[in-house]
Amino acid sequence: MGARKRLMAERLKEIKKQTAIAKLNDVPTSPRKMRLVADIVRGVEVNRAMDILRYSKKHASIDLEKLLRSAVANWEAKNPENTKELDNGNVYVKTIMVDEGRTLKRIRPCPQGRAGRIRKRSNHVTVILDVKKPSATVEE
Repeated sequence: MGARKRLMAERLKEIKKQTAIAKLNDVPTSPRKMRLVADIVRGVEVNRAMDILRYSKKHASIDLEKLLRSAVANWEAKNPENTKELDNGNVYVKTIMVDEGRTLKRIRPCPQGRAGRIRKRSNHVTVILDVKKPSATVEE
């Protein structure tokens, strides 16, 4: 049973080596606005995703582009011998998650002596890169 667990651990290690993760916490943008940009690059090849984010008008794309650069650097550090995969377009954005961060609550004066609440939202973004598996070509 020990050999089987060791094989399983080796396989998991190989799978983890192919993927790279980058996180960005407490981004001062509402999660809803960040998700609009994240949905555009989910599942897209990394170089194309960089171009999309660079030329996007959304303000959230600036932070997301920086995070994607970090994820690519993490992937290159894990796979120094496979840098051709990046140039060939085999590395893609496997997962991109935008979670709600902390909310700063502020009070603003409103009409008739009331106080209105302002919620300054933030978010946490996680990007996971992976390598596309070579598709099996059918030979006839």
